[in-house]
Amino acid sequence: MSSPWQPGRLTPGRRPQVMFGRMYEDHAAELAVFPAGGRVLAIASAGDTAAALARAGHRVTAVDINATQLGYARARLAGAPALDGTAERLQAVARRAAAALVPAWRPRAMERFLRLDDVGVQRQWWRRELDHPRLRALMYLALRRAGVVRRRLWGALPPRFDVVLRDRLAAGIARHPNVTNPWAWRLLLGRECPHRPPDTPVHGVELVHADVVAHLRSVPRGWYDAATLSNVLDGPSASFAAELSAAVRHAVRPGGPVVLRTLGTAAPLPGTPLPDRSLLWGAVVQLDSGA
Repeated sequence: MSSPWQPGRLTPGRRPQVMFGRMYEDHAAELAVFPAGGRVLAIASAGDTAAALARAGHRVTAVDINATQLGYARARLAGAPALDGTAERLQAVARRAAAALVPAWRPRAMERFLRLDDVGVQRQWWRRELDHPRLRALMYLALRRAGVVRRRLWGALPPRFDVVLRDRLAAGIARHPNVTNPWAWRLLLGRECPHRPPDTPVHGVELVHADVVAHLRSVPRGWYDAATLSNVLDGPSASFAAELSAAVRHAVRPGGPVVLRTLGTAAPLPGTPLPDRSLLWGAVVQLDSGA
């Protein structure tokens, strides 16, 4: 998930005020379609996707317009522990509110749910225990309030995002075993999956502080073998989408895979759907050639 914030500044000795302390992108999508050992572009964000690509043998350039977020990604790639960003703090508030209203959302009960490996049982648990009328009311009120406070972001989301998000959670829970799904643990409990390997330092990722379109325009034609753009088109105008498409066609070799995510119900550019375990996205696609 990429940050919409403008570049900031890291202050020595202080915790960076990052939007995302962890990423909510299932990098298996990229690993499934990227050519082995390629030169690839990623949005830096919290560094998770760039790290996964580098560990898989790719030569990674990670770009972010937010200098604070970029500095945080640099520290994470060097082995620093993850911090809670704005997104994680908001999620923690939401989980506490849900737990106060619905016993099945309390940490011990949620951990039992997340240790399930039978998607049929998970689906029934969601329907009977977790998708409670009190949760529905809480999500409606919370996301309605978020829409008033953050109108720019809200405009990029589908109407009644509380219903859409519950549907996405239900669909993902019914499709992927919880016990090995790190994104379910991260989102629903605020903890890392016990089956997830520990983070280790990653070397060789080039970090670039720049607007992604400007960077793509600046490299030689066909410089990258592949690219992953997170959700950079959630919110910006149609003219930005056209500029991004042209920049991608310039910078990524013909036929090179480009992955795009969206919180909307459909991808803003045409593409082929990719598998995703993160529970959040409306679409994760490999863009069609020439998109």
